[in-house]
Amino acid sequence: MAFPSRDLARYTGLVPAVLRVRGYRFFFFSEEGREPPHIHAAHAGRLAKFWLEPVRLASNHGFRSHELAEIRQIVLEKRGFLEEKWNRYFPGRL
Repeated sequence: MAFPSRDLARYTGLVPAVLRVRGYRFFFFSEEGREPPHIHAAHAGRLAKFWLEPVRLASNHGFRSHELAEIRQIVLEKRGFLEEKWNRYFPGRL
């Protein structure tokens, strides 16, 4: 999903967060339940998407490599929680 940078922070702010860690906001977009389980992370107008199994970067819009490494580590640490949230949000879509 592509967003003009000026709209990214506003749009992602409308989506409920499932987790907030170290200034990163983790969330799902409701129309993406047909994709494999994944999580979006946003901070200061930047957005990344990580697949949950296995945990790997799917897309990046503005994060630097050290930030992506930090986000990936958070996703690894919280993967069970994020998968549980995914299954509740998208029942039967795993």
